[in-house]
Amino acid sequence: MIPFNKASVTDREEKYVLEALRSSKLCGDGPFTKKCHQWFEQKLNCPKALLTPSCTHSLEMAAILIDLKPGDEVIMPSFTFVSTANAFVLRGAKIVFVDIRPDTMNIDEKLIEAAITQKTRAIVPVHYAGVACEMDEINRIAKKHHLYVIEDAAQGMMSTYKGKALGTLGDIGAYSFHETKNYTSGGEGGLTIINNPEFAHRAEIIREKGTNRSQFFRGMVDKYSWVDIGSSYLPSEIQAAFLYAQLERSEEINRNRLQTWNEYYTNLEPLQQKGYIELPVVPENCQHNAHMFYLKVENLETRTKLINVLKENGISAAFHYVPLHSSSAGTALSRFYGQDKYTTSESERILRMPIWTGLNEENQLKQIFKTLNSFFG
Repeated sequence: MIPFNKASVTDREEKYVLEALRSSKLCGDGPFTKKCHQWFEQKLNCPKALLTPSCTHSLEMAAILIDLKPGDEVIMPSFTFVSTANAFVLRGAKIVFVDIRPDTMNIDEKLIEAAITQKTRAIVPVHYAGVACEMDEINRIAKKHHLYVIEDAAQGMMSTYKGKALGTLGDIGAYSFHETKNYTSGGEGGLTIINNPEFAHRAEIIREKGTNRSQFFRGMVDKYSWVDIGSSYLPSEIQAAFLYAQLERSEEINRNRLQTWNEYYTNLEPLQQKGYIELPVVPENCQHNAHMFYLKVENLETRTKLINVLKENGISAAFHYVPLHSSSAGTALSRFYGQDKYTTSESERILRMPIWTGLNEENQLKQIFKTLNSFFG
């Protein structure tokens, strides 16, 4: 069986996790956490990076940081994971969905401005498959209407937009290190990027359950106490140790995934030329990270048949999100502005293929290409 995903593991995780276990600091913000923070701040060229237990927690932190109130509105695409919406719904916000672009599956930046009302507080672009949204236009709209931009860059580590790292282009960025992502901190994990200096001090407090504990450990106050709302958004030092091993091999992992992605594209392009499938689109100003390789088929029926054929041939493939606005919770907690021209129809055509570090070491791609060519040919 060729699995859909395999978590990346290098030669250093075991060593670093053991170091963390044998240290006197397991609860987080220890040596490995600090190394990770320093790596991100240098690599992403961002002012402040804070590890969290998950990307969900990072988004929840962002919702608290911008002081969302019940009745506020947040604009985002419906084609995304539930955490993108849940984080803001938990603060009482109403989610306003707009349609996506069929080329990148990202939010259609041309539809955002018309969806803005007096209640709108933030725009949440989701960088699908590690391919950037049109951030210049989104930031222009946000600045014009005095809105915050919170990037859901869960899939975007090592991707860029016009040379700048995803997650560093808005006020706040959120990354995921779940085991399905290019880099993991042992199954779960996340990162909050603070780009707006307005939030730098408060982010530490919210992350530490609403206390000024971080300041205390830096000797800035003689005791720490409860000073704000917050929650437990601190990952363990074991998570940080596992992640740091991945970061030290980040370039190698990135090259390997891009090589696999490019082999997919090259070998499947003839099927696209014959009109059987559509392949991913990466705009010129974007550098992606090969987080996923997907193809689009004619319709839902074709996709279902193809998934079954792939499974019969030992290949695990998967569709992706069911649009949030069509769910029972989405109906109650959100509204879709404008026409759903592409969100539902494109989501029913998309099929994600296996991609992970080392996928082609045993020539698995040949088996995948043979099965796809047989199905369409």
